Amino acid sequence: MKHLMEKIIDLHTHSTESDGTFTPEELMEQAKKAGLTAIALTDHDTIRGIKKAEPTAKKLGLELVPGVELSTGYNDMEIHVLGYYINTEQPDFLNKLQEFVDCRHNRNEKMAALLRQEGFDITMEALYQDNPDSVITRANFARYLVEHGMVKDRETVFRKYLGDDCRCYVPRKKITPFEAIRLIQAGGGIAFLAHPVLYHMNHDRLRFFLRDLKEAGLTGLEAIYSMNEPGDERNFLKFAKEFDLLVSGGSDFHGENKPHIHLGTGRGNLNIPYEILEKIKLSVK
Repeated sequence: MKHLMEKIIDLHTHSTESDGTFTPEELMEQAKKAGLTAIALTDHDTIRGIKKAEPTAKKLGLELVPGVELSTGYNDMEIHVLGYYINTEQPDFLNKLQEFVDCRHNRNEKMAALLRQEGFDITMEALYQDNPDSVITRANFARYLVEHGMVKDRETVFRKYLGDDCRCYVPRKKITPFEAIRLIQAGGGIAFLAHPVLYHMNHDRLRFFLRDLKEAGLTGLEAIYSMNEPGDERNFLKFAKEFDLLVSGGSDFHGENKPHIHLGTGRGNLNIPYEILEKIKLSVK
């Protein structure tokens, strides 16, 4: 059991502004219920939820870190880069994020058309009606198909239709992780490599990748993460020390879209102390 005075944080969460199931306001309330001291809202390719979350976080006495998670491409892999302490008023950064949203919308239109060819009654208008003011992702497609009784479960949607290389999947143009780092810096933030465990790189390959990211301006890596297996965290902490990188940690909470991942505790045993955030804050200009 955690000590009652221990301050726990979560630096990787998603709201309905991308592919989570709690609104930004609800997410703050859930964070307070979970006993968190601080939370980073890191929606995919958008920061629209931050201003919505701020009043609730302030009312609850919860420290809110303005963040984002950018999707990038590297050697045929999807790599995610987290940005913390984003300036939500920086116009060039906002314009670039809008380009991402427009690109995502065009891709979604194509996937909806392919699903209709498969016989599914689905349109972008219906998706937006079910997900007002949200950035539509494949998770939203899956939830719509399941909730409207067209497919039995989310796993089937991704296995048969929307998973990578499936017949209704449409790839989208991605920036590189190095461009993402520069973009986050242009937005006033600091860049961290998200969930390195998910890239399944061997030791040497990850070392070379981190070296290149560090040279491009990477500040840290997400060494504490829900899906780490025994030994992963220890290895990532060694890499952080080797490359003089800061450490972050997060659950990657998505609400009901990842029901096995809980806010703050991940799969049940995640424990991210506030000291992690204190060190990150010292690096923010």
